[in-house]
Amino acid sequence: MKYRNGGFLISKIHQLSGRIFARKLKESGVEDLNPAQGRILFVLWQGDGISIQELSKKTSLEKSTLTSMLDRLEQSGHLCRKPCSDDRRKTLIYLSSKHHTYRETFDHVSKEMIRLYYEGLSTEEIDTFESYLERILINLERHAQL
Repeated sequence: MKYRNGGFLISKIHQLSGRIFARKLKESGVEDLNPAQGRILFVLWQGDGISIQELSKKTSLEKSTLTSMLDRLEQSGHLCRKPCSDDRRKTLIYLSSKHHTYRETFDHVSKEMIRLYYEGLSTEEIDTFESYLERILINLERHAQL
């Protein structure tokens, strides 16, 4: 049987892309955020006022990890927590006005990362590759719920 190293390659790609992304953010003047915090902001840019549970699901971060990251983002003025008016047990996460200065930079750096990822690949190759990744993700999500 041939040895398969797709998981190892994905892990290495994740590690390298995180380093490159962080470097590009720093070069663009964003020094107080790391890529994982950027992932939180990215989800909130799609729509804030969501619960920690929903944010955890959308970012694939464990609640305990997410809570400490939210603490740092709140302390640095990027977001705020407000009690839910419908369910007092829930806390909702909202962006502060500070996030606007970072969104354009994150969008620019993200576009640059996409260019780096797909350098030398045709549109058809990219589509095929992404369809394989989606299938792998579905497989893993199915087993994660066991």
